[in-house]
Amino acid sequence: MRTPESHRAPRMIDRVIVALNVGNTHIGYGFVEGGQITSTGRAPTPPADRAFEIEMVIDEALGRAPDSSEPVEIVFASVVPAATDALRAIAARRQFRLLQADETTVPVATRPGTASGAGDDRLVNALAASELHGAPAIVVDLGTATTFDVVGEDGAFLGGGIAPGIGLGIDALTTGTAQLPRVPLALPANPIGRDTVEAIQAGTVLGHVGMIEYLLRAITAQLPAGSAPPKVILTGGLSAHTWASAIHGVTAVDPLLTLRGLALLHAHHAGRATVATG
Repeated sequence: MRTPESHRAPRMIDRVIVALNVGNTHIGYGFVEGGQITSTGRAPTPPADRAFEIEMVIDEALGRAPDSSEPVEIVFASVVPAATDALRAIAARRQFRLLQADETTVPVATRPGTASGAGDDRLVNALAASELHGAPAIVVDLGTATTFDVVGEDGAFLGGGIAPGIGLGIDALTTGTAQLPRVPLALPANPIGRDTVEAIQAGTVLGHVGMIEYLLRAITAQLPAGSAPPKVILTGGLSAHTWASAIHGVTAVDPLLTLRGLALLHAHHAGRATVATG
């Protein structure tokens, strides 16, 4: 189920702190140790009608028996309501301490009306970008969707953009046409495709790169006059993919940005009443 870098949770003196980034396709997890993310891995996000499988992901991540009494804290961001509900139920039943990233808990200033409806992961990305890479910044999260999170020079979340991810584009061509095949997410040798595979890669892969570069330019042009050039941070499950290296103007590639932001969020709330139980 998972693809961890380390198979067991680090042993801590008094507690285990797990960061979970619940996306539409995958759940990324890591352990918060000394304010840093360690022992990372990921597992498929269960379908809504099997949200109970979230508990299996947690127990596999912990690498121990489900009935262990060791204190556990979970800090998480989720864009999947069924998974969020499952996490709350699990935390209540097993007495895990739970901290959810949302508009009320993430310490990021926002412009009036900006944060309404923004995904929790996007607010966490804004926090992490500002704290770890500097502001102003544009976070490009390459996952099921491709999102743009814009951070002002003062660290405030300004909004951004949401586009279908590159994988959705490939899937749409495959399922919505009679003869077009599924092709690898790879850069074609030439933007003029010599066969169907290269033509699809030119349109979808190079096209996605072009869309990202255009929006980066357009967003930068809208930042206040006199602002420093924004840092551009790639994150998400596809950020380390070869095709992503073709995007011009990238300052940093940080696949664990959201998990690192969750570690920052946990540190911000450590010992405070807002870290709720159950």
